[in-house]
Amino acid sequence: MPRSKRAKIVSLTKVAKKTREDKSTLIEEVQQNIEKWKYCWLFEVGAMRNAYLKTVRKLWKDSARIFFGRGAVMAKALGTTVEEEHRPGLHKLAKQIKGQVGLLFTDSEPSEVTEWFDDFHPPDFARAGNLATRTVTLPAGPVLRVHSDPPEPFPHNEEPQLRKLGLGTVMKRGVPTLDAPHRVCAEGKPLTAEQAQLLKLIGERMVEFRVVMRARWEAESGEVTQVGSGVVVEDEEGKSGEDEEMSS
Repeated sequence: MPRSKRAKIVSLTKVAKKTREDKSTLIEEVQQNIEKWKYCWLFEVGAMRNAYLKTVRKLWKDSARIFFGRGAVMAKALGTTVEEEHRPGLHKLAKQIKGQVGLLFTDSEPSEVTEWFDDFHPPDFARAGNLATRTVTLPAGPVLRVHSDPPEPFPHNEEPQLRKLGLGTVMKRGVPTLDAPHRVCAEGKPLTAEQAQLLKLIGERMVEFRVVMRARWEAESGEVTQVGSGVVVEDEEGKSGEDEEMSS
């Protein structure tokens, strides 16, 4: 029996694919900035958060241009071989474009750039797959939000969620309460989705958003200098994290 047309499921969401024109425009913009600025930095992002990337973009909007995401297109713009590179030396930078990396074009001196990004590492909540940086144990008694000042107990209507995340809570005087200490996570161990969510609920931040400079190309000499040795934190969701093309 033929299926009724009325039973057909129609998706109401549609994601526009990047067109060849979009890629050509990005390549052109990158190459225009190669001609404009003294330095092109390759940077890597750890504990990827779009909100913090937007903060970086805002703070550097008057003195730099930043591109993030779509690594293959950025590499093509620079040129991955000596024959294809847009300016001498750029192929050495293009070959390093892998993972959560971006390009920062600026005239600011190298010492100013590295010092600024070394100092910019706001704390954030860990995600599933991140390693716990410390052991967190909730004591017996009311379950508290540690990020409030002073810490305050969870309201009664959030007790079902706490139990769903693994806490053996009971209600006492309308407050979710533990009869015994509960270890949320152990230092050095990967976090589960439930542990990460629970840490977020109680206000425990375990990771830092970081932008680590990996290499620098100088327009005047065409030299590429390796500069970064820091470690970035990746999320279980994948190395691409929350990649978005970011320019300023």
